[in-house]
Amino acid sequence: MGALLDLLMPRECLVCGRRLGARERHLCIWCAADLPLTYYWEQPHNPMADEFNAILERKRVREELPKRMQYAHAAALLFYHHENPYKQIPRALKYGGNVAAGQFFAAQLGRYLSESEAFRDVDTVIPIPLHWQRKWQRGYNQADVIAKALSAALGAREEAGALQRVRRTRSQTALKAEDRLKNVQGVFRLKKPIPGARHVLLVDDTFTTGATLAAGYEAVRTALGEQVRISVATLAVVHA
Repeated sequence: MGALLDLLMPRECLVCGRRLGARERHLCIWCAADLPLTYYWEQPHNPMADEFNAILERKRVREELPKRMQYAHAAALLFYHHENPYKQIPRALKYGGNVAAGQFFAAQLGRYLSESEAFRDVDTVIPIPLHWQRKWQRGYNQADVIAKALSAALGAREEAGALQRVRRTRSQTALKAEDRLKNVQGVFRLKKPIPGARHVLLVDDTFTTGATLAAGYEAVRTALGEQVRISVATLAVVHA
């Protein structure tokens, strides 16, 4: 049946456009071999995590909070660069409606995280929510797709409705780093308790400046307290 479907509706590699063979999924064997993995799940202190923690520290100093926060771990499956064709992987999920590809690559990330000392004890996975109007227009939230696959791989509960976006914000795409922080300041709130949570994983599709995840982190930290660990994961991280 699969061979017949491939004949009637040929599948193409997301990256190079080559026709896929019967055993290839979303990428041809050549593009799959060159997938730009970050391996950040093997590095508790990595550039993505350091950048995210620097954002949290700047917010702490600016808001004159008394206590330094616990170091937050962060990992992404692959590097994202605007001139690299592998950018089509997260874009296929976010803009192309290719949920199957999102599930496939998120499951791959989930397998890596489940073997990582920094992430294997995650018990709760929370996706960054879209505003309801944007979710209605798109038909789904791409972070939900990723979070569902990660929670399955980690044996954790997914709390898709826990974090709420209280207002619609401008698109972050064209904003500078500091403007992104201001744009999402106070935009999330945790709308229900999460009893028993000890290690929460916040999930989004792409880590660009970390502003949106930092806003989600702030909402979760405020609601759950300092005793709960909070880490972040994305499908891709922007690499300059």
